[in-house]
Amino acid sequence: MTDAALQPGSKPSAAAQTGPLGADSEIDWVKVFLGFGGMVIGQFMAILDVQIVASSLSQIQAGIGASSDEISWIQTIYLLAEVVMIPLSAYLSKLWGTQKFYTAAVVCFIVASIATGLSTSIETMILTRALQGLAGGAMIPAVFATAMTVFPPERRVTANVIVSLIVTLAPTLGPTLGGHLTEALGWRWLFFINVIPGLAVMFLVGRYANFDRGDPAFAKGIDWTGLALMTTFLLSMQYVLEEGAGDGWFTDDTILWLTVLCVLAGVAFIWRQLTYRQPIVSLAPFQDRNFILGSLMNFISGLSLYSGTFVLPLFLAQIRGLSPGQVGGVMLVSGLAMFASGPVAGRLVRQMDPRLAMFLGFGLVGLGLGQGVHVTRQWGFWEFAGLQALRGLGTMIAMIASSQLSISTLPVTMMKDASGLVNLIRNVGGAVGLALITTILTHMTAVHLADMAAAINSGSSQAQSMMAGLTAMMTEGGSANPEGAGRKAFGMMMRREALVLAFGDAFLFLTSGCVVAAILAVFAAPAKVQPPQDVGGH
Repeated sequence: MTDAALQPGSKPSAAAQTGPLGADSEIDWVKVFLGFGGMVIGQFMAILDVQIVASSLSQIQAGIGASSDEISWIQTIYLLAEVVMIPLSAYLSKLWGTQKFYTAAVVCFIVASIATGLSTSIETMILTRALQGLAGGAMIPAVFATAMTVFPPERRVTANVIVSLIVTLAPTLGPTLGGHLTEALGWRWLFFINVIPGLAVMFLVGRYANFDRGDPAFAKGIDWTGLALMTTFLLSMQYVLEEGAGDGWFTDDTILWLTVLCVLAGVAFIWRQLTYRQPIVSLAPFQDRNFILGSLMNFISGLSLYSGTFVLPLFLAQIRGLSPGQVGGVMLVSGLAMFASGPVAGRLVRQMDPRLAMFLGFGLVGLGLGQGVHVTRQWGFWEFAGLQALRGLGTMIAMIASSQLSISTLPVTMMKDASGLVNLIRNVGGAVGLALITTILTHMTAVHLADMAAAINSGSSQAQSMMAGLTAMMTEGGSANPEGAGRKAFGMMMRREALVLAFGDAFLFLTSGCVVAAILAVFAAPAKVQPPQDVGGH
């Protein structure tokens, strides 16, 4: 597969024509940073909206009259739409140009946000959230691609720090901001809040982000078959990962057949992209060894980021019974750690071998998450503070180093394709992580509960003493059936203890993944980074 096949137009984008911006005397850097800053704000909004509803689902459910099974689709449909658009965004950006494409995406995002906030039924909200996800998925990868094509090599790490900070901060702050916003103004403002910053993004990008030009040749011969295969592959994969744990995985016919469809569509999609003259998604970056390694690390960093952001609020809500606002207060530590460590992480990555930076990053994440292996039901803010601080710092270092390694030896002409693939891989890693964590919690809770029941049945004097105490307590409380009430209370205590142990197992799984990633980073031996003139003619 040659570059000619990947870039069919007679004129490539401006970035490809001129290389990255390098000579400060020829550039109005104020306009560059205003345009790029607008895109960064848009990316933050798009990623934030994945998790901003997480702590307010019960309020949304009551507001639109949805069932407990239906309300989960408020998050799921956004992710499904987003994961389809992310790889497609590179193609559309090359067709229309970054400025026009991004501005159109922001307009759609604002309109969809208003429509979602005005929704009165679950059916309407699912539709508007899907449109919102499509627009959000268009904005996410464009920022990374712009950072790697607009800025010269010596400025790329700084731009990468900014992008990585947004990618890590947004999902962490989502539950915090969403919880406080719902308590203060109501759940509809979770979506209305996007209007003012969205208008600012429209202005900044529309006025200052003229970084490249579109290539109309991409409009000829669009690979509709490839688009259909990609959509089928990604939608079925995301659905299986999101719903598999709750539906019993392959014991459920829908999950089983969607898995088969996912595999078949995935194989056909890859074959189509390798053989069609103008692929919807260019797989050329996978010819680069560094990109393959960086993609693996981005997959693991996505798994760690999204799973860690998922498992902590779940523990605080289910075990400690904290409100959305209180959960947000505890989770704020991760966001502050990432924000404070961003400049330090960028400096470390700039000065270190990428392999050592990834080893350090994943090692710190593993060290932090490893503390959670010994979690108890008494854990609160201070017990989780150290865990979150180490995880926040390590995630920043690992993500910046992984992204930097992914594009270190790619030419500028591949940056848009690489950006879409990197973001897609990170999101897939997050989806896989959420599915695995949910499965671990469900399975290991049942295992620990069975072990406890076996210990009681074998005549545990401690359990019998506790049962007697609970029965006496229920008698004093005036219960009509003190023995039955005591047994029910004891069963609830057992289930809670089993769930706490399962959370410890989930932390152990995440820790193990980080250890494996750290070891792989050391032994990877990536190729040398190309000199700046080879990557951008600078």
